[in-house]
Amino acid sequence: MSGIPSWLTLSQADAPLIVSMPHTGSEIPDEYSPRFVSAWFARKDADWWIDRLYDFAGELGATVLRTAISRSVIDVNRDPSGRSLYPGHATTELCPIVSFDGETLYRENLEPDADEIARRRACFFEPYHSVLTSEIARLRKLHPKIVLFEAHSIRSIIPRLFEGELPNFNLGTNSGASCALELTAAIEKVCDDDFASPLRGGKESQRGEFTRVTNGRFKGGYTTRHYGDPSSGVHAVQLELTMRSYMHEPDSPSPDNWPSPYDPARAAPLRSILQRVLETCLTFASHT
Repeated sequence: MSGIPSWLTLSQADAPLIVSMPHTGSEIPDEYSPRFVSAWFARKDADWWIDRLYDFAGELGATVLRTAISRSVIDVNRDPSGRSLYPGHATTELCPIVSFDGETLYRENLEPDADEIARRRACFFEPYHSVLTSEIARLRKLHPKIVLFEAHSIRSIIPRLFEGELPNFNLGTNSGASCALELTAAIEKVCDDDFASPLRGGKESQRGEFTRVTNGRFKGGYTTRHYGDPSSGVHAVQLELTMRSYMHEPDSPSPDNWPSPYDPARAAPLRSILQRVLETCLTFASHT
């Protein structure tokens, strides 16, 4: 595909699977950088190392799309209208003005106004979704159905956003509307393995050191909700991993200790599960 911005990475393939990584970026364009209180605050909430965690996706034949731009500049997984994905819960906006922990991101009187938000939307949000829309259309011409897999991660404990500690696997399907129940169940089985014990009446499960919840605190972001349409052959699912599943999480993140380095040995058990998850998506999409 021609005309892709330099901050977007698209690896095209022909299998019926797209892996979208909207929050792996940490770059801040020069025009915005001086306005942030701290470059570290502006980068802290990235989905650290997700691109490395799923670096096998291309070998499976998946199309992979990711952005290099920090979500603090613009979050391409938020509703562009400004509508909250989680009414009643704290969250961040299309162009956030605070971090996950509530730290002020911008210097006084330098927050983006409505006009600038519109410009950022045109510069970043719309190109990202233009490419994604094109890839969905391209693969739907090749396959009766496809899976759009949203790959995410988040720190395990963020009191401003949720209570307590999140499970390792947070599966989101827009409360069952964005993909077939068959696909949800198949992914759950991989996350749970055959040794899962039900928690909370089956809503959550535990597999050894890993736990899983479906449509808990995170039900899927804008991309999952906007594109997921099983009736038209597009099955969208989000997997929000807690970062403790594959990297060290300090009790108090600081510029001196966050992000923790990527540790391939620590990440290996999770990568094995994630590979089976993507293979499960491909098996589902390949069966008519």
